[in-house]
Amino acid sequence: MAHVVRAALVQATWTGDTESMIVKHVEHARAAARQGAQVIGFQEVFNAPYFCQVQEPEHYRWAEPVPDGPTITRMCELARETGMVIVAPVFEIEQSGFYYNTAAVIDADGTVLGKYRKHHIPQLKGFWEKYYFKPGNLGWPVFDTAAGKVAVYICYDRHFPEGWRQLGLGGAQLVYNPSATSRGLSAHLWQLEQPAAAVANEYFVAAINRVGREEYGDNDFYGTSYFVDPRGQFVGDVASDKEEELVVRDLDFGLIEEVRKQWAFYRDRRPDAYEGLVKP
Repeated sequence: MAHVVRAALVQATWTGDTESMIVKHVEHARAAARQGAQVIGFQEVFNAPYFCQVQEPEHYRWAEPVPDGPTITRMCELARETGMVIVAPVFEIEQSGFYYNTAAVIDADGTVLGKYRKHHIPQLKGFWEKYYFKPGNLGWPVFDTAAGKVAVYICYDRHFPEGWRQLGLGGAQLVYNPSATSRGLSAHLWQLEQPAAAVANEYFVAAINRVGREEYGDNDFYGTSYFVDPRGQFVGDVASDKEEELVVRDLDFGLIEEVRKQWAFYRDRRPDAYEGLVKP
């Protein structure tokens, strides 16, 4: 039986300051709501530049509390206004010295349901994230939202299949993967890994990438954001590799049950044989 959820994502260019970046995303969210979207997700640290291209203490200024900081407070107001679920990734400060790459999940009534903290933290040229972020410590939450069961897996996480599976075991129907990945480094993986994860775990994935160049490095963020279904097929067109874009798509959640009956991957799992996977 069809159970269609209209979902949205935003791939955005950096404006130069937090306030205008938030205003831009508010405008995109309102446009998505006018199109009937029930859930929307933004890119990694959406209210800031991708400052991890450099290792400089000045960039700790982008951090704020979650959920009580100014950005998430405004996103709660936006969720209430639009009646949409919002996935809002930001740079989180928990307390002095405790910083995380985090996404808040806000229900359609403006309630913060919780947050996901990025587990896997890269440290390589142009992606110096260990300088800023501690590894996530909140597990693998799946949020029961007005739009369905929504989860988050952030950027570099996508290279690790274990987390994708944990979210599937938790009942996720749609996983947002907010990212900041650049041309040349992993572009050939971008349309491979998330569709493969959608197939292996039999749910929808929203893959979001930044677009354009920013002031703190040479990374050329190539956009091409998309939704992919549990069969590994793109839902509509992939977004531009050069331009900012709001993507709105209808996702038939009924396909999840159909695919799980047909392919039965969860039935045929062998957790009794996987002990070696968790040994250091």
